[in-house]
Amino acid sequence: MFHDAWIMARKDLRIEWVTRVATGQVLPFGALVLILFGLALNPDLVIVGAERRSILAQIAPGLFWITVLLASLLALGRSFAIEANDGNIDALKMAGLDPAGVFLGKAMAVAVQLLAIEVVLGFGAFVLYGTPLANVVMLFCAVILATVGVAAAGTLYAGIASGLRARDTLVPLLVLPILSPVLLAATLSTEVAIFGGSGGWSWVMLLGVFAVIYLGVGMLAFGPVMEET
Repeated sequence: MFHDAWIMARKDLRIEWVTRVATGQVLPFGALVLILFGLALNPDLVIVGAERRSILAQIAPGLFWITVLLASLLALGRSFAIEANDGNIDALKMAGLDPAGVFLGKAMAVAVQLLAIEVVLGFGAFVLYGTPLANVVMLFCAVILATVGVAAAGTLYAGIASGLRARDTLVPLLVLPILSPVLLAATLSTEVAIFGGSGGWSWVMLLGVFAVIYLGVGMLAFGPVMEET
């Protein structure tokens, strides 16, 4: 299973390296979103509890994860659009690859692309918005677990929609309700990691639970999904 997962992940990442979809489309879009919000919002300070924060810094966690969500939808659509061409789905079935390995490989490739985008966007948010950082370890754990959850759930539902003509519109409709709790927990844990406070690790643990559940369900369900595609 892990050998097949490595084969799939390496294939998808090599295709992305050649086509540069993430770097050519998602990163400019994310940078534009950060710049536009920076220009549109007033940089004045607001009082949150006993603290004084910049409005831009206050919205940075939510804005960051919204941009990551849009990037994940593009990466997921791209991941299965590759297999939909020239009967590649049938070729995967005939190759005898473990369906769980195919799922893990595709989820891994999407997660790697998202992590690369998150590093660039996160650095841009810190530079443009002057965001502080209270807990690096919490931020790292939240980003990793949220990315795994988004990639796992997104890969499963993108696989379900891959055999349909309206897959480009169905993937967001299927994925958004499932990813809503993940993005909520990611935003709240990121906010605590940036500004400090209590309760952040509870949200991080919830992200870990979501990641494990989505990975487990995806590994079990991807075989029937491949057969029906």
